Order: sequence, then C-alpha cells, then structure tokens
Amino acid sequence: MTTTHRDIDAPSAEQIDQLKENLVRVEQLSKRLMDVLAQKKTHNPGLDAPNQELFARAASSYWAAMAQNPTRLLEQQVQYWGKSVQNFAEAQQIMANALKSDEIEAQTAEPSRSTDRRFSNPMWETNPYFKFLRDQYLTNAEAIRTAVEEVEDLDRVDRQRLGYFADQIINMMAPTNFLATNPDALEKALETDGQSLIDGLENLVADLEANDGELIVRLADETAFEIGRNIATTPGEVVFRNRMMELIQYSPTTQTVHETPIVLFPPWINKFYILDLKEKNSLIKWITDQGYSLFVVSWVNPNHDYADVGMEDYIEEGFLKAIEVTKEICGTKQVNAVGYCIAGTTLSLTLSLLKQRGDKSVKSATFFTALTDFSDQGDFTPFLQNDFVDAIEAEIGEDGIMPHYIMARTFSYLRANDLVYGPAIRSYMMGETPPAFDLLFWNGDGANLPGKMAVQYLRGLCQDNRFVTDGFELFGHTLHVRDVDVPLMAITCETDHIAAWKQCYRGVQQMGSRSKNFIVSQSGHIAGIVNPVSRNKYGHYVNDDLKLDADAWMDEAGFHEGSWWPRWEAWLKKRSGKQVEARAPGAHKSYPVLGSAPGQYVRAKARG
Repeated sequence: MTTTHRDIDAPSAEQIDQLKENLVRVEQLSKRLMDVLAQKKTHNPGLDAPNQELFARAASSYWAAMAQNPTRLLEQQVQYWGKSVQNFAEAQQIMANALKSDEIEAQTAEPSRSTDRRFSNPMWETNPYFKFLRDQYLTNAEAIRTAVEEVEDLDRVDRQRLGYFADQIINMMAPTNFLATNPDALEKALETDGQSLIDGLENLVADLEANDGELIVRLADETAFEIGRNIATTPGEVVFRNRMMELIQYSPTTQTVHETPIVLFPPWINKFYILDLKEKNSLIKWITDQGYSLFVVSWVNPNHDYADVGMEDYIEEGFLKAIEVTKEICGTKQVNAVGYCIAGTTLSLTLSLLKQRGDKSVKSATFFTALTDFSDQGDFTPFLQNDFVDAIEAEIGEDGIMPHYIMARTFSYLRANDLVYGPAIRSYMMGETPPAFDLLFWNGDGANLPGKMAVQYLRGLCQDNRFVTDGFELFGHTLHVRDVDVPLMAITCETDHIAAWKQCYRGVQQMGSRSKNFIVSQSGHIAGIVNPVSRNKYGHYVNDDLKLDADAWMDEAGFHEGSWWPRWEAWLKKRSGKQVEARAPGAHKSYPVLGSAPGQYVRAKARG
C-alpha cells in the first residue's frame, strides 16, 4: 500500500482569531457549568437509581438457577462468545478486503442492514471499527435481555421492573451516546473545525441553567414561540379567577349556539394549550366553530405555597367552581363536562360526589384518555412501587411540591431514545438548535404538582386503586366509580403508553351509566386526541358492545377513516339543547372580562 504525505497549510489569521475566541468561550462555559452544578440541589437517590434490592434478588435467583442447571449457563455463554467472535471476524474481513484493494478511505458506502434508526450512518456498516461497535452492542443488549428473561422466582411486577431497568441500561450504553463512538458527531466536528462541540457545550450549559442544575434536554426552540402570539391564539376572555384556576370563555364564531355549554378540564400536569396549538389543529377553535359555548379551565402552576393543596381543592375550587360559574353565565341548570387525562380521572371523582349530593349539574361527560381503574399500571409499574413513591414523598417533603422535571423525566424515559438520548445527541454532540416544533415546545412547558395532591393520587388512586375497590374518601364521602351514571363518551388512543386504552376501557365498564360510548383512536396520548378533521390522518374504532372484554371488543369493532371529532360532536349535539343567541364573554355583569385568553396562569414557568 502506497502512502503519501499531505501538506498541512499554516492556519490563517482568521482561523487563529476564531481559535482564540473559541478558547475564551470554552473557558466561560466551563465556569458557568461549574457554577450551575455547584448550586444543584441534592435529591433523594431513590428517584435517580434502580432499586438495589431488586437487582440483588434478581442476581441471586439467576445464579441459584444456574447452580441447579449449569448447562444452561454454559449454553448462554457459548452463544454470547460465539456471536462476539463472529462480530470481530466480520470486522477483520472488512478490514482485510479494504487493505487488499487499497480503498479504505474510498470504500463505497452500503445501506445499513440495521433497522435501528440510531445506526443509519453508512459507517456503521462499512467501517470495521464502527461495525464492530454496533454489532457487539446489539449482541450485549440481546445477552442482557436474555438474562433477564431467564431469571426465575420473581413475581410479575419485579420482572417488569427488572426488564425496564435493563432496557434503561441498554439504551444508556449505546455507542451513539458517546462522542468517540458516534460517527455523525465526529463527522460534524471535523466539518466545523470543532465549532459543533463548542455550540453543544453552550446548549448543555443553557439547559442546566434553565432547570436549576437538572439535566432536562430542550426538545424545541423556545424562542420560536410565544404564548398568545403564535400559539394558544383562539380568541376568548378570562371571566373568572381564583387561586386554582382561570376560567376562559371563548368567543363565539356563530350567531347562535347550543343552549347547554361545555366546560373542558385539561390535565394540570401540563398546560391546556395542547388543545390550542395553532388554528388548523385546535380542538378549542373547532368546538366553537360547531356552535357551542366553550369554557376551558387554565390551571395555576403551583409553587411552595400550594404544598397542602389536595385533590379536594382541585374538585372544590376547580371543577365545581367552574361548573357553577359556567351555569350562572349561561343561565342554565346543566353543563356538558369534558376531562382529559388526570382531569378525566378527577371528573369521575367529581361526578361520584355530585351523585351522592343529589346534584345534577352535569348533563353528560366526555373522557379523553382517562384512567379510573389502576389495577394494571402498565408501563408505569416500575414507578408506582413503594420504594419509588417513598422517594417521591421524601422529595416532596423538602419543598412541598413535586417538581415538574420528575414527571417530565418519568414520561421521557418511557421513550428514552426518542425523548432523551436522541435530542441530547443532536443538541450536545452535534451542536444543533432544537427544532421550532410547537408540540415539543408545549411538552417542555411543564407544571409542578402540589405535594399533598401528588401523594393522594399516587397512593390512593394509582397504588391502592381505591376508586374501584373500597372507595376513595373525600369530603366525608366514599367515592366510587359505579356512581358515575351520566351519559358518557370515552375517547382513548390505540398506542397510548400513558393511559392504555384497555385500562381505560376496564374503568368505563365499571361506571354506572346506562348510556356509554367508547372510541379508540389511532395513534397515541396526544396525536390521537389532537386529530383534526382536516388532516384525515388517523381513523378510529367503534363498538357499542361494552360487555365484551377488551380484546373481543377490538376484534369486533368497526374501523372508520378520519377523526373521531365529528362522531363525538354528533353525540354531544343531542345532549346540548336548542339554539340560543351566541354568548359574548364578559356580558354577564357578575363576571366581567379579567383579561384576554390565554390568560396569566398559563404563562407561569415551573421553577420549583
């Protein structure tokens, strides 16, 4: 093989100046990095590390099984070693072929055989070094997962938790997560003379500073959006405000409206404007365009002063108050209520309370991806065991609130490659600015949770499942899912990993309503709900027979193209009364306009 000497030109004055400037930037960024890490609060390790006892029990069970059946261990090790040798031999063969043809640098890139998007760069296939790293990583991952599957004497919950933690380790150790073994990042660094790495350090420090030392990767360019200017812009007015919420009455777009108004309760884990990102996919605007008086609750973003706020406060000062104000403004005896996610769960509690009080203020209820039966905790099983909840409770005990990043981190690590490692690689290794994507902007605009409420929810509902077993105690009443007896429609989502449709279905089956409707929309927790008619992207499944088990229900369900929105509106129209003159926000003398939508509360950032 012939080698040639390539002359290296002396750096220009401009390059030298750039180098000096970059060195100054690195020094400044390093100081900022040390400062923010020095100020970072220490958190309970139970929130950040897998349960050591679980791993100890798993390891003990694994080795005990192997002692009784050493042949299985030998077979596993031989299989693992054989694949490792094969990976090395293939890498050697590529190197040998390249050397023979004297074309290491000019080797033609072939499409990657891996279906994993992390390994889409051709170098994972054609470069011996990267190919070996990839193949050995995938071999190691397979060996870890096999070992977990082989562990005996673990119950279902512990096995699921062990599998979750194993997957977290596997995802974390991917070669793409490290600069020296990420060809995309290395190529970008060479192309930019290292500028991408400096920009990445800038992004890292900025993210740490923005979250008090907690590493939460920005998913969207926050400078691209402004609430009320190019996001959450549907016209309306705040007509009521208390310490828990602002009530927004949206401006009518039709001359007449249905007599019975709608009160929509979004989750307080996130901000309400997921339903009003922009005009073309805004459910809020679509509802008003169909001729309804729409009121939407915008929840406060709690700080330490809300430590003792519980589920009863959300019901009394949120749900019941919003219903009362809406009835007064519209001059009606009833409303149609909508609850999304945790607000749907709480709407169910509210309906049980109203039933026991003999209050018929709610004419019908609609539930968006709302859990009421928590007997199967699904993907959240690892987080809903005593050790984790104990750690969260200890964390809450320090400051009185559950910081927004705990919930955000929990959701993100359920899809770690998409929501943690992928964005981190692009931001910190590649030095890229996060995309101007409204959905991701909303996803990063988190909310804290009051400490008392968080513990009530985690202990009483998620862990103990009291709402469908012995009853959930509030206001001196024992609330039960069977008390929910108003006409209802539940919309769930086929691939929802937060509120799985089968779990939602099980809760609806136990409700006492004689009139129940159940829909499964294609896609997940957000896209399945924010599914505008104009896009015609996701269809939905319908089956009137709710006595079937979930699998049979889906097997016999009819599939319908397009959004579920019109189907829901046709159902709602029958329960919304006659047409009356459209109601302008602020027209009621007792509820003047307090400010324009989207209000003040939604603008508050979670800072603990």
